[in-house]
Amino acid sequence: MSDGGPGSSLAQPLRPPSAGRAAALAGLVVLGAAVGLAGALVQAAWFPGGLLLALAGAAGLFLGGSYALGSRSGAVAPAAGWIVAVVLLTTTRPEGDFLFGAGGGSYLFLLGGMALAVICATVGAGRRPGAGSARLGK
Repeated sequence: MSDGGPGSSLAQPLRPPSAGRAAALAGLVVLGAAVGLAGALVQAAWFPGGLLLALAGAAGLFLGGSYALGSRSGAVAPAAGWIVAVVLLTTTRPEGDFLFGAGGGSYLFLLGGMALAVICATVGAGRRPGAGSARLGK
C-alpha cells in the first residue's frame, strides 16, 4: 500500500501540463462559456423545462470534462468558463439592458449551476495512485 513515501507516485512533484492537455483545458473553458450563454437563453424561455435542460447541459459538460481528462481539472475548467460567462451576463449595461430577469428561475440557474460545478468537481474522476492488481484496503 502506498503511504506517500519517497518512492510513491503521491510524493512526485507537480509538472506543468502538456501542450495537448493545456489545449484541451482551454477548449473546455470556451465550451463552458458557450454552455453558460446557451443556458442563460434557454432557462427563461421554457420554464421549468428550460431551466432543467440548462442545468443538465452544464452538469453533463462538467462531469464529461472530468472523465474525458481523467482528473478534476476537467470539471473545473468548464465550470470556470461557465461561471465567468454567466456572471458577465448578469451585469447591467449603461443602456439598462441585461439578460437575466429578477425571477426565481434566474437565481436557481445561477446557484444551481455553481452547486453542480462543485459537485461534479468533487465526484468526478480524480487522480488515483498507480496501483497494481491488488484490491485496495487489503
